[in-house]
Amino acid sequence: MQIRLGYDIVYRCPQPTPMIITLNVHYTRASDLVHPDQMCTDPWVPMNMYRDGFGNWCTRLTAPAGRIRLHADTLVNDRGTLEPVFPMAVQHPVECLPEETLVYLLPSRYCESDLLSETAWKLFAWTPPGWPRVQAICNFVHNHIVFGYEHARSTKSAWEVFTERCGVCRDYAHLAIAFCRSLNIPARYCTSYLGDIGVPPVDAPMDFAASMEVFLGGAWHSFDPRNNQPRVGRVLIARGRDAADVAITTTYGSHTLESFKVWTDEVLA
Repeated sequence: MQIRLGYDIVYRCPQPTPMIITLNVHYTRASDLVHPDQMCTDPWVPMNMYRDGFGNWCTRLTAPAGRIRLHADTLVNDRGTLEPVFPMAVQHPVECLPEETLVYLLPSRYCESDLLSETAWKLFAWTPPGWPRVQAICNFVHNHIVFGYEHARSTKSAWEVFTERCGVCRDYAHLAIAFCRSLNIPARYCTSYLGDIGVPPVDAPMDFAASMEVFLGGAWHSFDPRNNQPRVGRVLIARGRDAADVAITTTYGSHTLESFKVWTDEVLA
């Protein structure tokens, strides 16, 4: 199947403002793109692309004073199947983990696994290690949090999500990641395109989706505590320790978001 995806975002800046944009499809899906998902700006400004320390494609630019529009539109080929489930995937002892996974055991800006460690062991020590334990974490987080955009704030951490019991998809991911790390399971934050493909449409504006990947059985596997079910058509944009590493826009100066549109739609024959 093919998926049309893209975005149209408008900012207004009172003065020239440096920005880092992380919105390109992840390099692991680059061969699936029918044509490049090149970001365009209006007005035109010089741009420089680079790969960050996590392998994500990032774009640097300086937005002029006034209005700037960022937009892209492309097609991506997709298998059109549900994300795989591996219920027998085992949890590795820490001493057997690959070195590159160890950073995803540490506390980070939004995932205070050190603060949540005692809670995590109280809640999940009874669960079988491996895939069943991670699924138990997702089940708990999915049921513990009340979803609502009115509950979103850029500074909310996993500990605050746990105590306040409300949030948006990034908050579900942060709490589940923190619990996994507390239990010595490497977990990393992901941001993706995810449309309503194969599920009833949601009566809400399309947005980018936050989820997590967990290292079990020698590989990284996708889990989505917000939706808590395998989905069709997830297209990865970026990975990192938490949302701070994969913010769609990092600005170095004041700005106002004037317009935000995202689309992820199956192309019907």
